[in-house]
Amino acid sequence: MDANDIHIRFDAPAMLRKWPSINNERRADRSTYLLAEGTLDDCIREFMTKPEATRHLYEIHTAPQPPLITEILSADPITELARFRSFL
Repeated sequence: MDANDIHIRFDAPAMLRKWPSINNERRADRSTYLLAEGTLDDCIREFMTKPEATRHLYEIHTAPQPPLITEILSADPITELARFRSFL
């Protein structure tokens, strides 16, 4: 599979969510809260403005788009999508 075979809807609805934290660690006794709502592209852009050291606290929730987009995207896949998006 190459980049020409991959079709991602960056205009799909999405939500950027954040885990509450203490000392830069997720609080397991809490759930995520909404930071931004818009398109997948909007949420990726907002995520990329966050300090790299805290990105593990963020998730993007969106409709799955197999094989690359799962329902909940964590920091590493979001960063890869941002790189992929810059090549389009």
